[in-house]
Amino acid sequence: MKNPPPPRSAGISPETEEIEWEMRPNGMFVQKREVGSVHDGPMINITVTHASSNHELYLPNQSTFWDVKKLLAHKTGLRSEEQRLFFKGKEKDNEEHLHREGVKDKSKLLLLEDAASKERKLEEIRKHNEMLKASEAIAAVRAEVDKLSDRVSALEVAVDGGTRVSDKEFLVSTELLMRQLLKLDGIDAEGEAKLQRKAEVRRVQNFVDTLDSLKARNSNPFNQSGKTVKVTTQWETFNNGMGSLNAPTSTSSSSTNNVTQDWDRVD
Repeated sequence: MKNPPPPRSAGISPETEEIEWEMRPNGMFVQKREVGSVHDGPMINITVTHASSNHELYLPNQSTFWDVKKLLAHKTGLRSEEQRLFFKGKEKDNEEHLHREGVKDKSKLLLLEDAASKERKLEEIRKHNEMLKASEAIAAVRAEVDKLSDRVSALEVAVDGGTRVSDKEFLVSTELLMRQLLKLDGIDAEGEAKLQRKAEVRRVQNFVDTLDSLKARNSNPFNQSGKTVKVTTQWETFNNGMGSLNAPTSTSSSSTNNVTQDWDRVD
């Protein structure tokens, strides 16, 4: 960060005024120092222990502990403000200088993560895990709805073809879909998972609306040619225990067409 230079004084050349400034952690603006310049004193090697890792740093002995934190940010992934540096068992302030606090070549420092930062990251991990759990639950519902969509498609083909379908087919299919809606309602979701749940709810509701429309059309016993069609439907075990469509059969006569139609069994 740069701060406007102080007013020009008499006898100071423009070249002398070109000074870069930086803000220290305490909010003060000071002249920016080039790390490693001859004005920063001798270079020293220090070791910083963080968790189970040791990080070696090579820097001027007149550097501040804030300078150390900035170097450690690249090595540890912790932002400078998330770090706490200790030397000889005492936490050091950001603006304190290494050489003035007794840090010498081969000295060892301890780095700990700020408690608030650690708590925040744990909360982020918790939310991420909850989102994954919600996404998995929604995916399971989606798989069931995919199977029920085949069931709805079969009913739609039957009604469009003039086949008279038992009302029980529509009632059970609707009930199975409503069960999936209840599952979706019980999923606590945030962020992307919440959008996934909303999309699946809308999809299920569309299938329910389709079934309502098909049931209304099916209530008319006459197809477009004016012939009455009867279908006998058998039920067998469905994944969730309600049953699925089996191949309905019928026989033809002079007054009534009993239609035979193959139905795909829904697993």
